[in-house]
Amino acid sequence: MDSTEFRKRGREMVDFIADHFDNIRDRRPFPTVQPGYLQELVPEEAPQEPEKWEDVFADIERVIMPGVTNWHSPQFHAYFPTGMSYAAICADMLSDAIGCIGFTWAASPVCTELEVKMMDWLGKALKLPKEFLHCTGGQGGGVIQSTASEATLIALLGAKSNVIHKQKQLHPSWSEYKIMSKLVAYTSEQSHSSVERAALLGSIQIRHLRADDNYSLREDVLEKAIIEDKAAGRIPFFVVATLGTTSSCAFDNIKELGPVCVREGLWMHIDAAYAGSSFLCPEYRHLLDGVEFAESFNFNPHKWMLVNFDCSAMWVRNRQSIIEAFTVDPVYLKHNSQETMPEFRHWQIPLGRRFRSLKLWFVMRLHGIKGLQEHIRNQIALAQEFKAFLLQDKRFEVVAPVTMGLVCFRVQGSNELNKCLLERLNEDGRIHLVPSQIHSMYFLRMAVCAANTESSDIAFAWNVIQEVATQLLAETDNEVNHERAHNDRQIFEMSAEG
Repeated sequence: MDSTEFRKRGREMVDFIADHFDNIRDRRPFPTVQPGYLQELVPEEAPQEPEKWEDVFADIERVIMPGVTNWHSPQFHAYFPTGMSYAAICADMLSDAIGCIGFTWAASPVCTELEVKMMDWLGKALKLPKEFLHCTGGQGGGVIQSTASEATLIALLGAKSNVIHKQKQLHPSWSEYKIMSKLVAYTSEQSHSSVERAALLGSIQIRHLRADDNYSLREDVLEKAIIEDKAAGRIPFFVVATLGTTSSCAFDNIKELGPVCVREGLWMHIDAAYAGSSFLCPEYRHLLDGVEFAESFNFNPHKWMLVNFDCSAMWVRNRQSIIEAFTVDPVYLKHNSQETMPEFRHWQIPLGRRFRSLKLWFVMRLHGIKGLQEHIRNQIALAQEFKAFLLQDKRFEVVAPVTMGLVCFRVQGSNELNKCLLERLNEDGRIHLVPSQIHSMYFLRMAVCAANTESSDIAFAWNVIQEVATQLLAETDNEVNHERAHNDRQIFEMSAEG
């Protein structure tokens, strides 16, 4: 494919993408294919000779689209949003064309320098403490990671390296293995599974602490755990606080947890993967109060800020805590300017890095902070509309506070009844939901995901849920009545025999 054909085929692909999103409501949010469906559609070996563009393009609908889960469908309400905008798609096109592997400033200066600028733009928009910004000349700064999971792991490894160094100074005779065996981290029982996985990868024992009635981790629980572990000879060193948990979008109380961490010398990492975008709005910024006590903070613009995956924004108070944990400096990566600009290869696990800051640059310029705020407020308002529908129907209950764009609900009844409701809704195929469970309570999650979701889509989802629930409850009532009649007959027969 030369540049002339690229111009032609590129236009065709852009048209396909635009048509896809214009007509996405016509597609099922979740595919009907079964595991292994692709095996019969794709040959066992790659072609020896080049194929025609027309054949490849035709196979998009035949091979690819039947297996696509349409995350950007307004009828997709599972998990959390994954960002998408035409601005970000255009940025990724340019990033792919430039094709830099920005592991050092010298590898592509603009890749590093734009990232520094964009992380400061974003940090200022969130009103982060100046200690987290590059532009203040301090020890902190921001970096783009691939996911919040990776950011949590990096924070844990940085904290681990830091505490091992301190303990070696206090106890010169202790081996690194002995120190590691004593380390303990903390998080809420409501935190994401990636926190537990980070501890697993870092060979660290972690305690999942009980949340309160609003599913929030509080200071008294953390303090009690620290006292217990210190008494047992363990070394508390790391806390992950979540702002916007996956199960119910609950918020740990970082204004309480933060002072405990500072007093006890623990690294507090804040995971705001989903909810962090809402802090762009002044009316939700208070939920981030307490970030001044954190050593690191992370959220995903690729969830709710119209930035396509992947783009996970992470800030650290003291970059040396991360750099010292990850620095390996072979001669072939050194250059004359590495003391004047950040070397982001030392802030992450991989060496290579994509030009992801382009997406932030395009999105923040083409939408503006006001446009992003409007998007977030609209999605939160849509969640409130769905909550209002639920409150009007006594068969349903809302099981967690609705703060962001997530509504957790269940039909009045047993867990099995709610599992059956979810199964039928997803089999029906008009909308797609996923469940969660807190303690012994099973419930359904309804997230406002697609950027183009409208009030009519919320009403559509509610009508589907009502329709399927009405049918299910009618069948359940019939079964109960049948069982009751059967028992009555048995009692009558036994009485007659007597």
